[in-house]
Amino acid sequence: MNPEDLSAALLAVITPLAEARRPGSAEGLTAADLPLERPKNRDHGDWASNAAMKLAKRVGAAPRELATEIAAGLESVDGVASVEVAGPGFINIRLDAAAAGALAKTIVEAGAAFGTNDSQRGNSINLEFVSANPTGPLHIGHTRWAALGDSMARLLLASGATVAREFYINDAGAQMDRFGLSVLAAIQGQPTPEGGYAGAYIDELGRRVLVKRPDILELDEDERMVVARDTAYELQLGEIQASLENFNVHFDVWFSERVLHARPADGGPSLVDEAVDRLRAQGHVFDDEDAVWVRTTDFGDDKDRVIRRSNGEYTYFAADAAYYLNKGDRGYAHKIYLLGADHHGYVHRLKALAGAAGDDPDKDIEVLIGQLVSVNGARLSKRAGNIIEMDDLRAWIGTDALRYSLARYPADSPLTLDPELLRKRTNDNPVFYVQYAHARTHNVARNAADSGVDRSEFAPELLEHETESALLGALQEFPRIVAFAADVREPHRVARYLEELAGLYHRWYDNCRVIPQGDAPVETVHRTRLWLNDATGQVLRNGLDLLGVSAPERM
Repeated sequence: MNPEDLSAALLAVITPLAEARRPGSAEGLTAADLPLERPKNRDHGDWASNAAMKLAKRVGAAPRELATEIAAGLESVDGVASVEVAGPGFINIRLDAAAAGALAKTIVEAGAAFGTNDSQRGNSINLEFVSANPTGPLHIGHTRWAALGDSMARLLLASGATVAREFYINDAGAQMDRFGLSVLAAIQGQPTPEGGYAGAYIDELGRRVLVKRPDILELDEDERMVVARDTAYELQLGEIQASLENFNVHFDVWFSERVLHARPADGGPSLVDEAVDRLRAQGHVFDDEDAVWVRTTDFGDDKDRVIRRSNGEYTYFAADAAYYLNKGDRGYAHKIYLLGADHHGYVHRLKALAGAAGDDPDKDIEVLIGQLVSVNGARLSKRAGNIIEMDDLRAWIGTDALRYSLARYPADSPLTLDPELLRKRTNDNPVFYVQYAHARTHNVARNAADSGVDRSEFAPELLEHETESALLGALQEFPRIVAFAADVREPHRVARYLEELAGLYHRWYDNCRVIPQGDAPVETVHRTRLWLNDATGQVLRNGLDLLGVSAPERM
């Protein structure tokens, strides 16, 4: 019996009780209104519900009295071994071993699909993250957002949402010209121009541009800069894309800012031009001192924003507006922005923009701000000179350890990584601890096969040891953890769950044998325990995949 089945049974018991006490009080009540929790103390049972306290006023009953009536009804439900009322009206439910143990077979048969759910079905989400300037390599801050954003996308997809992982390429504006001039200076053996980009990576780009365009120095000065800029941009963007793919992060859309400013072949308006007109049509644009403004203070912004200056030039806010509207035009009703620690000012600005566009700022847009991450003992990039590069971190710590560690903490908490710990093959290292548990399930399965233990029998009532009850209780929780982590955008909840599950599995392994001792015969209990072993391995594997981390079969 899974939590959904138990909630449905709880609803079936409560509905007639509520109607008998106060007709109409059960109208609109659903199983989702009757949440179940796994007690921290396993002595209190497999599941607990506060339904009686939650509904007491609604049905006109004392909480404990209502809880007692509900408990009596639940005791007759198949699969429920016992029900107790505790405190002011908590209902503690214990399942019989067969009902609880049946989950092991369910998980094995579901395979990679176990944990998927429909909690986000119908949601069309554009998830933008990383969005680094294509003027240099990815650094440690981008690395954190890459891990979190990709894991968030995996959770949303597992929960039924339609999701596009999107990278916004900031490839327009003065920064790109400074980038081009910097690369051109490197090609010509000249000093970095004022305000330009420096570092060995610029020299490398210069050499690579020269290989692709050996004629560059024969061009006139203006054309030289354009060729240097665009060729270096293409090369640097390729490096960024390769770094992310090597980090097991895939983007569905690479959106160029240049698209927003480009005019169609017929000379019509650009997307930025159209954005101003569309916001004006919503009634939140006004003109003042020859400039065009958006009245974002109507939606909580600290000041109104200029979208077009008096000289006719657009501001960055104009590109933000065009980009936001374009996401909606592509069918994404909900937009999530993952931004770095230095982007707090964007929160009100983007929410105000959503409101000015006619959307609901509290519903249609989320802006998540991440905090800084540092690494003990890390050296600055030899190429860039002033940053810690993603590729250097990945080579030093490893993709799995780095991704797991970055996903293990909430985005809004500052984080310091300890590479020496993350490189250890000990239980002190969280990613090793979880991966080792998964590898151990495969080792048990291999040894079982060598000993003649297979899954030809399944008697869930035999899974009655206290460590089996605890392990099954944790396995039941996985779909709920996935759905909740997706809803609150917190991948770290999956990581912490996996560590708990790994601990419960190791304790079970120490207490319950899958393989008979000595010359003892293979019995039904051994075959049944193999189902539980393999179910645990499947959930560990599914959870690690949601974090973009591998699940090795041998360690």
